[in-house]
Amino acid sequence: MKPIFALGICAVALGVATPAAVAQDSTNRVAANTAWSVFVEADPKECWAVSTPAESVNTKDDRPVAVNRGTILMMVSYRPDQSVAGEVYFTGGYPFADGSAVELTISGTSFQMFTQGQDSWPATAGDDARIITAMKRGAEAVLVANSSRGTRTEDTFSLLGFTAAVEEAATRCGS
Repeated sequence: MKPIFALGICAVALGVATPAAVAQDSTNRVAANTAWSVFVEADPKECWAVSTPAESVNTKDDRPVAVNRGTILMMVSYRPDQSVAGEVYFTGGYPFADGSAVELTISGTSFQMFTQGQDSWPATAGDDARIITAMKRGAEAVLVANSSRGTRTEDTFSLLGFTAAVEEAATRCGS
């Protein structure tokens, strides 16, 4: 189990902020690199590159539908106090279907991300590293998921500025 996943479970149980909540509440943006921004928090030290989707398509029974979703974010986090360096995270703005996975596709290469509530992560640090490498080389990241209500979502994130943002976040957190 990845540390952020454990943090997410503890966060729910203890009322502590999840990565999405921290990102949404932070006002400490230190850089904006086209589609990606970099944020830094001091206590505890945390840095992340984050973006919102350039496009979202929601369908049910293969037909477009209008749905109310919360904040949709994709980010890469660095938390030196927890020995986390480059953890990929996605929140879809709704609870994912139980037992489902999010499919992330970058330049024809697909990755699976496990889900818990409305949060998702790759299974291992090795998967994080492979995804980050693909994101640095790609033009867009497409995440396809299914909600607990049966809606299929497809969120497309531009990767313009990703490399600069993720490298700055890593540098600011000493990775």
